[in-house]
Amino acid sequence: MIRPDWPEDVVPLDLDTAPVPAYGTASLADLLPTLAAGQGVPGLRSAIAELTPADRNCVFLIDGLGWEQLRAHPEDAPYLTSLLAGSLGGTGRPLTAGFPATTATSLASFGTGLPPGAHGLPGYTARNPDTGELMNQLRWKPWTSPRVWQPYPTVFQLADEAGVHTAQVSSPTFRDTPLTKIALSGGTFHGKLTGEERMDFAAEQLAAGDRSLVYTYYSELDGKGHRFGIDSDAWRGQLMYVDRLVQRLAEQLPPRAALYVTADHGMIDIPFGEESRIDFDEDWELRAGVALLGGEGRARHVYAVPGAEADVLAVWREVLGDRFWIASRDEAIAAGWFGPQTDERVYRRIGDVVAAAHDDVVITASVNEPHESAMVGMHGSMTPVEQLVPLLEVRS
Repeated sequence: MIRPDWPEDVVPLDLDTAPVPAYGTASLADLLPTLAAGQGVPGLRSAIAELTPADRNCVFLIDGLGWEQLRAHPEDAPYLTSLLAGSLGGTGRPLTAGFPATTATSLASFGTGLPPGAHGLPGYTARNPDTGELMNQLRWKPWTSPRVWQPYPTVFQLADEAGVHTAQVSSPTFRDTPLTKIALSGGTFHGKLTGEERMDFAAEQLAAGDRSLVYTYYSELDGKGHRFGIDSDAWRGQLMYVDRLVQRLAEQLPPRAALYVTADHGMIDIPFGEESRIDFDEDWELRAGVALLGGEGRARHVYAVPGAEADVLAVWREVLGDRFWIASRDEAIAAGWFGPQTDERVYRRIGDVVAAAHDDVVITASVNEPHESAMVGMHGSMTPVEQLVPLLEVRS
């Protein structure tokens, strides 16, 4: 039944209009395999045809630096802006992050070189089919064995085994996290506190081998965007800072080196108000037949009570279908949202219903997700502002 405050002529969005990530040719999962294949690491395919091999590769991943946000702030990031025309091997185009466009999923895609349907981290939170519990895949709660959850080797591990000097330079906080172990391990982890320390040490590690593969990371741009929004003074200040960090690293590149600057997702600010923030915890219609609500505001996994799957799908399409792409699990998989194939162990981690935001709207959960529901900047869906990320390049 359509709610009285909704028009009767609501037409659900056609799933074919969802801009599926460019898995296999221009997604974040394709970057490391392409770089490592160019260094002679066996078993990997050079998927991004536009990139030229280098003996020494460094990837600087800036959390939350979306393509559209960068293009909208040239005065705050003059150095990064000067590199935009050379993005993606000189084509001036972005990469696609993958679905959902969120940190846990994207870092797993980046580090393993696999899409979410294979590596098995299909969202911020997802149901563990073995326990029935909702698992936070960023914080890894409740605990489950990392290698059972994600059994594939990382590209860093394959490179290290092939004799490439491999290193990760990041905050010491991330040294022993399960996400690091299953997505970014291989070679040596070096914990450095400040951004400047990371840039300087990444340059040293890049020069330490005839073939080197180095990763470094910065998270605070994303944090400021979540808290204050992507056009706040706090966010713009962080953008100015990362602009200087990238230039600092670029000016220290050793010979035969390439630096790639990319991100895990973009971000969108969501207005506060009932029209833009739909509270699942206060909405009896959306809750009907739902056992668990996973994912995040702009990319929801909806797990139905057994036997209620079809009804939940119908209601969510009726209520939200003109502002979200609403798919059943099988429809989302067939459409390629999670990649060209989905492993059997991953299948039921995906929601019975998957909801990806099209408009400037989120599904919050004020009771069960108070922190996430209060955020200004959000991400997760397949819209360009969330999905597109840069692949900026500097070569020595």
